[in-house]
Amino acid sequence: MNYRHAFHAGNFADLVKHAALLRLLDALQADQAPLRVIDTHAGSGLYDLHGPQAQRSGEAQAGVVRMMAARPDALNDLTQAVATANDGAAEPWLYPGSPWLIARALRPGDTYLACEMQADEHARLAEVLGGRPGVRSLCGDGFAEAARALDPKGRNLVVIDPPFEKADDYDRIAILAGEVLARAPRTAFLIWLPLKDLETFDAFLRDLEDACEPAPLLVVEARMRPLGDPMKMNGCALVLINSPEGLEAPLQAAADWVTAGKPGAEARVWSLG
Repeated sequence: MNYRHAFHAGNFADLVKHAALLRLLDALQADQAPLRVIDTHAGSGLYDLHGPQAQRSGEAQAGVVRMMAARPDALNDLTQAVATANDGAAEPWLYPGSPWLIARALRPGDTYLACEMQADEHARLAEVLGGRPGVRSLCGDGFAEAARALDPKGRNLVVIDPPFEKADDYDRIAILAGEVLARAPRTAFLIWLPLKDLETFDAFLRDLEDACEPAPLLVVEARMRPLGDPMKMNGCALVLINSPEGLEAPLQAAADWVTAGKPGAEARVWSLG
């Protein structure tokens, strides 16, 4: 695989994903039971926005840099996390990925497994997460590892954010979700995917709904432009499975802010199943 998230770190899609992740973690931790978090495609955990890859794409300027300048209430949790990662600097030079955010949010008794297949990315991930209690990283296929790492009787959160470089990524997500829920029905999921064309998106949602029935699905869409060109990333979506109640309004507010001011952009939060 050739994907490197450093090119895209801190872009609009990261804001949607990580704002939702922090809200979901907070809601799940309202239950005093220990939480086990499994991240199937963790990346390196912390990204240099001044590095050549981020500078080449420039995507962070319209994402995290814009957010930190505006500091919107709708993304307050993420804004505070980014400020912490940057020692309070006015303009960020580091962007914290999901491993950094999750590890920081763990309570005593919570555990986290971060899976990353690419060896160089995993080496950096291990450095970022090193020494944190309850945290373990693994260089391997997160799709294969997730079901084995579950607590069948406990509370789990599975975060799935593949690069979608392989044609079967959509199928593997649906298959994994079905397998996990059959073994550990209290498991919650946060699934990220790009929005390219409506046919691919609708087909994935149908497959996921069939695989996860009767678990409820909450869908978040941030369309930056109409879904007319399948060769472009026209937006992003999240699917939350078994999420606690009360997340619709804050997720709508976050997606609204990210898409605001973009001609033809649209943000939607809706339930399925």
